[in-house]
Amino acid sequence: MTEADITPNGSPDQNAAPTSVGVAGLPLRDLPGFTHRWVDADGIRLHAVEGGSPSAPTVVLLAGFPQNWWAWHKAMPRLAERFHVIAVDLPGQGHSDRPDKGYDTHTLASRVQAALTALDVPKYWLAAHDIGACVAFSLALKYQDHLHGVALLDAGIPGITLPDTIPTDPERAWKTWHLAFHLVPELPETLITGRERDYVGWFLRTKTLSPTTFSTAEINYYAASIAAEGGLRAALAYFREAEESAHENRTALAALDGHLTLPVLGVSSSHGSIPDMAASLSPWAKNVTGVVIPDAGHFIPEEQPEAVVGALSAFIDQVGVG
Repeated sequence: MTEADITPNGSPDQNAAPTSVGVAGLPLRDLPGFTHRWVDADGIRLHAVEGGSPSAPTVVLLAGFPQNWWAWHKAMPRLAERFHVIAVDLPGQGHSDRPDKGYDTHTLASRVQAALTALDVPKYWLAAHDIGACVAFSLALKYQDHLHGVALLDAGIPGITLPDTIPTDPERAWKTWHLAFHLVPELPETLITGRERDYVGWFLRTKTLSPTTFSTAEINYYAASIAAEGGLRAALAYFREAEESAHENRTALAALDGHLTLPVLGVSSSHGSIPDMAASLSPWAKNVTGVVIPDAGHFIPEEQPEAVVGALSAFIDQVGVG
């Protein structure tokens, strides 16, 4: 990594061309006390945001659809008081590269692990939401030796907690309708292109308990990430690779006698998508605990950041390593 790949204090390198520090047309958001980094991850470049003490235990954060690392920005300063914190933009998210293929969760997990190796992180705690949690589960299957434990927040994990069928009753269908829609060839691109803000805004306002959780600026920012070159294609690819991800998860579990052995925290919310993450995960992991965050919808890290930090800290303290 060169000095140009490291941007201190959340500010872009003013001597570099805009495309050298991130995705053209997408703002590089500041978070005081944190540093932007770009690292090679098996041939593509991933963006990470790092803060806290490098000598403290490392907590790695992954975000889901339709977000990026900024989904954790309310929790990161509090976590950095105790931990070395690294939030990673997955391929296709934020300021990471947007490759044409490789969006099954096992390929994505390999990319994340390669980035953390490049950042000299030998072992870490992992906390992830939504699609990020799907990647985190596959990462735990492939790289258990690199993890102290993993926390998975409100996610339908392919082959694990993702329902086999999409409900049709109105009380539940609005939470999962997009899983099928995103699989349809070409139609989502046709309907969403040019309307990214409306589309992203629907998720951020409808799937939160309070529709004012996200500011207009934040909705614009997340929509800009999807609208930037390759963003929509990448966002849809996560869903379109779900069947392959499920197959790879089951194959990897079979090699582990059907269970993860590392500590797992299942995080649900009072008004989220998966009512009991711990119960959903328990058939696939031997050491699962659970917590339900009150007064929150699907986007838990931004709706209740203090409660999320408390749950993660308690989980790490309970396991007692790292």
